[in-house]
Amino acid sequence: MSGRVREQGRVRPHAPSMHDASPAPGQQVLGFERTDLVYPNGTHALDAVDLTVRAGEFVSVVGPSGCGKSTLLRIASGLESASGGYAQVGANRIGYVFQDATLLPWRSVRDNVALLAELDGVPKAERLRRADDAIALVGLRGFEKHLPHMLSGGMRMRVSVARSLTLDPELFLFDEPFGALDEITRQHLNDETTRLFADRRFAGLFVTHSVSEAVYLSTRVVVMSGRPGRIVQDIEVPFDFPREPSLRYTAEFTTLAAKVSEALREAHA
Repeated sequence: MSGRVREQGRVRPHAPSMHDASPAPGQQVLGFERTDLVYPNGTHALDAVDLTVRAGEFVSVVGPSGCGKSTLLRIASGLESASGGYAQVGANRIGYVFQDATLLPWRSVRDNVALLAELDGVPKAERLRRADDAIALVGLRGFEKHLPHMLSGGMRMRVSVARSLTLDPELFLFDEPFGALDEITRQHLNDETTRLFADRRFAGLFVTHSVSEAVYLSTRVVVMSGRPGRIVQDIEVPFDFPREPSLRYTAEFTTLAAKVSEALREAHA
């Protein structure tokens, strides 16, 4: 998927570059400017959203249910078109992890992980090599031949993340992928996500209802208002990567989580 601009439902490409190089650190990968979305039934989902995500940033979005958090991801990926303003995507490779793992039940872990590379036309030997590397990265080595029904919920989500990793995404979109998991599994997958981000430094946009998850994962936390969704606060997270699990229990973490929670309460008032 090449870099592009979506404006009021239309798509217009960037001026082509000489090389398909990955974005440099700090380069804008995703930008929303005055982005609106009104559905045909009149529902006003987004209102003049301004948001930038740069290479090497992991931005989490929190807000009330129905405020348009997931809609931002769908616009970024091309599944929705904005009604006004524009969304600019400067990534050639986009990974998308949904709330459900969406695995093919008849395919093994290895074959599920290789699926996106297969659809992208990657030769078999190369896509299986990528799949094996991604499986190792998410800690599923030894489970390559298992079918999805043989895995726990957390393991299935790891397969979903690994599947996107085979594309070496420059922009990684996460639509509340760990929300249905128990707290211990969720924290463990948060730890793995921070490790992957520290290693790959993709641009990440992560939707969640959990304030502590948002603070733990992110370089910035964006707070949205109720519908129609607007950005009401953009809060920097100063902690370095890689992050240790013990960070969650520090006074600095608790203070920042309280700041985000207060912003969320004000947005919902």
